[in-house]
Amino acid sequence: MMDYQLLEALHAIVNEGGFEKAANKLFITQSAISRRIQTLESLLGEPVLIRSKPPKPTGKGIRLLNHFQQVLQLEMELNIESLADTAVSAMPITIRLATNRDSLATWLPEALSILNGLDQQQVKFELLVDDQSVVLNKMKSGEVMACISSEPNAINGGKVSYLGMLRYRAVASPTFLAKYKVVVVQDLIKCPCLIFDENDNLQHQFLADIVKGDTDFVHLLPCPEGFKQALIAGVGYGMLPELQCVDALAENKLITLGDEYFIDVPLYWHYWQSEAPQLKALRTQALAVASLRLHQPDK
Repeated sequence: MMDYQLLEALHAIVNEGGFEKAANKLFITQSAISRRIQTLESLLGEPVLIRSKPPKPTGKGIRLLNHFQQVLQLEMELNIESLADTAVSAMPITIRLATNRDSLATWLPEALSILNGLDQQQVKFELLVDDQSVVLNKMKSGEVMACISSEPNAINGGKVSYLGMLRYRAVASPTFLAKYKVVVVQDLIKCPCLIFDENDNLQHQFLADIVKGDTDFVHLLPCPEGFKQALIAGVGYGMLPELQCVDALAENKLITLGDEYFIDVPLYWHYWQSEAPQLKALRTQALAVASLRLHQPDK
């Protein structure tokens, strides 16, 4: 039988990004957590960690972390069904969710609120944020219990539910358009655009579709609200979720570009087959909120 203290150590090292932080998280010494990993690797006869900075799981380590996430959800279910009247039920339950940044900046918080008083359980969220095109890697590596991604295909051991489409608009401020003398959309090719990170290609897709070109004149702004404020201030132009810029458009702080051009990014909720009740409740609420806030195929 697997010693889950060993898997807990592996999980903590990967999530915390190092042995020392993981030891602090588990309230043990760094030498103790190192011994746990050595024991685990001795039992398996192969390494579970790549000793890089930060440490990364090997192929075997990823499979173990995936298994551990499902075990955590089974334990959450047992806490509700079998331990409701014990002190264990009062222990905080941590839900680790990976999401794209723009969902977190728009519709997702409304869905998260459903668990505030679920069965009087004390629920904590740990959110890992990345671009929707790569965030599923967090689930593949066993780091999280659920994930919001643009990838439609479920991973091994997982399932997927369709949420809807997050619509992006190409926008810029009147100040920006005047400063760079933008008269027609083709003038944008010589102007600075904003991107969130190296995985953010929405602005490049806009240029390819509308201007039939590209640019390397970009500003990197990895903050959703900062991104919006930089657009309003005239730092550059870019793609912003319609949900996030509707007020700025109404107040004429931002103007849409490219004859009402938009990009719809489909979003999917990924979860493990052994889904805990709290995760099911959260997924149900997320689907309900998404049906109202995100664009649906029949709309």
